[in-house]
Amino acid sequence: MQDTVHATGGHNGHAHHWETSWAPMAVAFGALFLVPLTFASILVYKSLLVGIICAGLGVPLVLAGVAKWIHEGATQHVAIERVSPIGVGVFIVGEILIFLGLFASYWTLRLSTGVDWPPAGTPAIGKALPLIMTAILVASSLTYHQGEAKFEAGDRGGFTSWLLLSIVLGAAFLGCTIYEYGHLFHEGFTPGTNQYSAAFYSLTGFHAAHVLIGICSFLALLIGFVTSKVNPMFVKVAGIYWHFVDVVWFFVASQVYFW
Repeated sequence: MQDTVHATGGHNGHAHHWETSWAPMAVAFGALFLVPLTFASILVYKSLLVGIICAGLGVPLVLAGVAKWIHEGATQHVAIERVSPIGVGVFIVGEILIFLGLFASYWTLRLSTGVDWPPAGTPAIGKALPLIMTAILVASSLTYHQGEAKFEAGDRGGFTSWLLLSIVLGAAFLGCTIYEYGHLFHEGFTPGTNQYSAAFYSLTGFHAAHVLIGICSFLALLIGFVTSKVNPMFVKVAGIYWHFVDVVWFFVASQVYFW
């Protein structure tokens, strides 16, 4: 990213400064190890050891890259004015396309099997927990919206309180996901059980990963407020991302739990 500073007001007076970051490269290689290589090793080549190694390489790379990226976004001055809203819009469109790809795969599996769905080997999955998770996620969007209102009004204490509540609700959502996964694994329902299990864990797991990243961004904001280093634009961008994650959950839950 190139930061252009108008030193003298003329074209020849521009001073150029290049902002560099290793975060995108870390996230890219981490995602490579974590998603295609890990899943291919376990589900296609039936090599659990290689899958564990790939996941062990991917997880720290993704977490380190995301942490670095969030810290930069929360604390650094905006290099190019008004680019963040455009950037997050492009990012959201890209995320929509990724989720659409997953949904298209699920719809193909669902429609190609006729009435025999879910396939044999699928335990009964309750409907109460996803409804509770939906309520939790909607509540977290409302609390963050209230926090944004406090931030715009200059109420730092109010924003911090609503932000903390949003973090707690996001963590509760992840806790419900972990609880459900543990229960299903105990019943022998793993990603390799059948077609439905592969789609179920792909969609819910991918969404849970987005929730985790959202929580990390909220934690970065919280740390920024404690250290008095926070970018106001990041407050807005983090909210846009979180509301997107909330909306996507309605599609995930309606497809994998209720159809």
